[in-house]
Amino acid sequence: MNFLLKIWANRVLLSSLTAWFIAQSLKICLSLYKDKKLDLTRFVGSGGMPSSHTSFVTALATSVGKINGWDSSSFAIALCFALVVMYDAAGVRRAAGNQAKVLNIIIEDISQHKPLGEEKLKELIGHTPKEVLAGAILGIIISNIMI
Repeated sequence: MNFLLKIWANRVLLSSLTAWFIAQSLKICLSLYKDKKLDLTRFVGSGGMPSSHTSFVTALATSVGKINGWDSSSFAIALCFALVVMYDAAGVRRAAGNQAKVLNIIIEDISQHKPLGEEKLKELIGHTPKEVLAGAILGIIISNIMI
């Protein structure tokens, strides 16, 4: 039990989780505004505005920098980790989402002539640079509020 209390007392972890939670909650709010319907699956889904992955890792890096120092090895590790995650979110995963869109169009076109019985691929898995930037700003703000 003492172990769990120590985990929940970890300010770096709490700021990261809070940034992730707020980003995921914002996705629901923005989806409700845009689509005029409540989609609670956005809370656990990837992709969309803002990037919760980016919010999570920028809150982590900012918190580590504030607590351990901007010149610490732990900040350097957290920053490198954050940059890799942000690059992946806006690059690799976004490209995979674009490919899924094209494949879904191909499957739909083919299935009109011959039923394939294929499931649609998940298209919303990556982020635009704007979504990554918004996630980064959110993560930095949350970390600065909490640490």
